[in-house]
Amino acid sequence: MTLSHDLTPNALREAFARFPSGVAALCTTVDGAPQGIVASSFTVGVSLEPALVSFAVQNTSNTWPIIKGADRIGVSILGSEHDGVCRQIASKSGDRFAGLDLHTSDEGAVFLGRAALWLDTSVYAEVPAGDHHVVLLQVHGVETHDSAHSPLIFHDSGFHQLPQPVFA
Repeated sequence: MTLSHDLTPNALREAFARFPSGVAALCTTVDGAPQGIVASSFTVGVSLEPALVSFAVQNTSNTWPIIKGADRIGVSILGSEHDGVCRQIASKSGDRFAGLDLHTSDEGAVFLGRAALWLDTSVYAEVPAGDHHVVLLQVHGVETHDSAHSPLIFHDSGFHQLPQPVFA
């Protein structure tokens, strides 16, 4: 067996694309307007006491410095119909929240309608990790949505849906 030792960013991106992941929108209100980022590096269950989740953000992100100081950040686990929403929020131009079904908490967390899961969070810690930072978020509230909102899956550099289960 011979493993490739090509660890260039393009080779790693291609290799890492083989691992399917969910997609999360992390959004808040800044100066009265929604701001947010999309992450496929989101992880639940980092800790149960305290309740922590995590994601990785590129050091070059222009949006993360704007939202990380917010009191609350809404995490929406995107649903299968959100592939266009994901691209819209991740866009570098235009009104990234135009026409979206948004729900805002009293603390300023912003959630997307028809998401599979909502988490009300705040920044717990940031850890430098190469060209990214790993961000730990403390969970303050949870709202699960019915199974009609199955999660969006990112795999092989594209968006996919989970097949509906077949019951005997």
